[in-house]
Amino acid sequence: MARKLEKIRNIGVMAHIDAGKTTVTERILYYSGKTYKIGEVHDGTAVMDFMEEEQQRGITITSAATRCPWDGYDIDLIDTPGHVDFTAEVERSLRVLDGAVVVFDASEGVQAQSETVWRQGQKYNLPCLCFINKMDKVGADFEMAVASIHDKLLANAVPLQIPIGEADQFCGLIDLLEMKAYYFEQERTAAKFDMRDIPEELADAAEIARHDLIDAVAEFDDELMDDYIHDNTIDNDKIVRAIRKGTLQCKINPVLVGAALKSIGTRKLLDAVTAYLPSPLDRPEVIGHKPGKEDQEVQVACDDSKPFVALAFKISSDKHGDLYFLRIYQGILKKGTRVLNSTRKCKENVTRIFEMHANSREIREDARAGDIVAVVGLKDTLTGDTLCDVRHPVVLESITFPETVISMSIEPKTSAERAKLGEALTVLRREDPTFVCKYDEETGQTVISGMGELHLEILQNRITRDLGVNVRIGKPRVAYKEAICKASEGVGKFVKQTGGRGQYGHVELTVEPVVDEDGYYSRENIVENTIIGGSIPQEYISPAMTGAREGLANGPLAGYPLVGVKVTITDGSSHSVDSSEMAFEQAAIMAVRAAMGKAKPAILEPIMKVQVVVPEESYGPVQAGLMAKRGVITEGAMHGNMRVIDAKVPLAEMFGYSSEFRSTTGGRGFFSMEPLNYEIVPQQISKKILESY
Repeated sequence: MARKLEKIRNIGVMAHIDAGKTTVTERILYYSGKTYKIGEVHDGTAVMDFMEEEQQRGITITSAATRCPWDGYDIDLIDTPGHVDFTAEVERSLRVLDGAVVVFDASEGVQAQSETVWRQGQKYNLPCLCFINKMDKVGADFEMAVASIHDKLLANAVPLQIPIGEADQFCGLIDLLEMKAYYFEQERTAAKFDMRDIPEELADAAEIARHDLIDAVAEFDDELMDDYIHDNTIDNDKIVRAIRKGTLQCKINPVLVGAALKSIGTRKLLDAVTAYLPSPLDRPEVIGHKPGKEDQEVQVACDDSKPFVALAFKISSDKHGDLYFLRIYQGILKKGTRVLNSTRKCKENVTRIFEMHANSREIREDARAGDIVAVVGLKDTLTGDTLCDVRHPVVLESITFPETVISMSIEPKTSAERAKLGEALTVLRREDPTFVCKYDEETGQTVISGMGELHLEILQNRITRDLGVNVRIGKPRVAYKEAICKASEGVGKFVKQTGGRGQYGHVELTVEPVVDEDGYYSRENIVENTIIGGSIPQEYISPAMTGAREGLANGPLAGYPLVGVKVTITDGSSHSVDSSEMAFEQAAIMAVRAAMGKAKPAILEPIMKVQVVVPEESYGPVQAGLMAKRGVITEGAMHGNMRVIDAKVPLAEMFGYSSEFRSTTGGRGFFSMEPLNYEIVPQQISKKILESY
């Protein structure tokens, strides 16, 4: 049965690790009637953390999708990982969602990964609600948490509720629209609550908070602004309308409060999701283009009556066949349909369609615009590919993922395992777009790369335990890159004379570093041509540019990939008989390599943004330890009785830091890290890298 589009909410739950995302999700499932009992992360019974690895570690590794009803609405919900190593799961989920709930720890406020997921949401202009969780935790500070959203995320955080008490005194919340107090019984499920008048000691604070709320949202509704200016009685419907309008425009971020573990505030959060976050109809039309013609735009509207268009955003390996997760943007998809993969220019068969609930599924006859479903039957589709009507081809913008920063060698223990390893790596590569593997011809080993030590550890377990391949693993290695420090010129001549027709290509070019305003090297390389109607005939320009790009594949020092280089082809010459595309391609490669040797090449290493939270007595040793690892302390602050250290540290120095950190802090602190940028390796370190290479 077709659902009303205005009653659909496609949302994600995202946050820093351990802020309580999955706990919030489990309460949403319980109170919406999707599950009959509450699963707990610490017990390994969370519905959305269904992988064995997730249950053992108590963390979310893959994004899980489900659908739950609430007050006449259908909420398609995706629970995303908080650990930075699995940022690809967040990236691809946010790409297809319409809104998000961002969860914050009330005692910590905005943390390192909070900033990362917030930036990812901003990239897709996602309207976001903020949920200040763990108000029952020691050190909980609602005002500090809201201030950190303002200061660190530069967001217009507008509280719709304020807490009644904090830490062990937290017992409920005040709704600033209804101006009523909600008290929750301190039971495990907090199934019962009482709505009462606001206690006298909090009346003034509630009045001030309501005034601030109206002041913040009045500009989004003319009637509300008129009532506010003239001190008229203000209707709550006008406030709700203004909050929704401001949220949809990403100009305000409503803030709610609660303690998910005690189930306080979860139902109010669900009410806010349906009231303020967008339906598929509220989101702007998606812009695609004709295949092979990027200048010919195609508008994709959320409309069942138009030709089918969908984006594949996730692939999950399954014993019954691969599951492909799709967001339907336009039209209707029926089972047994033949569709076009316009990204890869091939046709695919959709044999079955499923509505997912974590790892369980329900068969559907069709899927419509606004739906998020899983299908089977596809063969050649990869993450980010567009599927569409065969007669109306369109390509949507794909999903971009960060580059890998760490690698390690992997090889089968026996020759009989070699084929199985190849199949296992193919499965992982299809599932995880941030997983990279390649064969190193010099060592004869397969090298796998990922986003961090934990990511590689999980991949290793998937290969050995889930896919049944016995492998030998090498030590993790940093994914270095190379760059140049100054501009230079290069000349390449590819000349061969044989008995018959010879080969002649001559290319002259310049290379120069490309850095941003902060002095960081660009992740991309640029190849340009400035020759107009002259020394190199037009038909050889493209091969020369192809050769220049190929010449940038390996740096002159240790063969690491080159980044942040601009190549400009400036001159050259040709031969009327002997010139060919191959000759100019080779000449350009030679010219790039000649220029590189004179451009002061350097090795770049990945720098991690590290945030450490430790007790006061561990502050000195931890700070000294980070500085001994070539770390630079960028900020220090107090959060309650804990010290917070923000630092930049080379990834090469962070291997094995978890056990060292636990030893230093007695297990009483925690840290997180995420990729920040690439910087030039100091001379003495560079020398060691080259010697080992």
